[in-house]
Amino acid sequence: MFRVGSIFIPVTNLEEASLWYEKNLGVKKIQEWGEGSEKGIGYYFSDGLTQLGLVQVEKAASSEFQVNEKVRNAYFNFLVEDIESVYNQLRSNGVRTTQLSDFGGMTCFDFYDLDGNSFSVVNEVKDSPFHTDHVKKLQQREA
Repeated sequence: MFRVGSIFIPVTNLEEASLWYEKNLGVKKIQEWGEGSEKGIGYYFSDGLTQLGLVQVEKAASSEFQVNEKVRNAYFNFLVEDIESVYNQLRSNGVRTTQLSDFGGMTCFDFYDLDGNSFSVVNEVKDSPFHTDHVKKLQQREA
């Protein structure tokens, strides 16, 4: 019934952000919308159905929430096949990242865009109940 259509990211400079996202995430432009101060750009990923929208904002907005005094969490994560390659590519492009770390058998790290928006990157673990293949089996049972 429901599926995630688009994820919207607030950016303060749409032109610079669009170049950054195209270079670092490999997204492809679908279409620009709006004019004046109400504008954005829609993108698609080469793999997957969820789209990404950059939305021009006047001032930076947080893309993460506070778990406790020491821990902040991104609202969503990106799944990748070769996390070390993605990590090295972002670092070589000058993108600010956290260190690679282990979380329940997954390797993960966070990175930040030009506005300081935080994003998490994880690799899928075959045995995990959250792995794409396992979720597909759950979906097929419901059909």
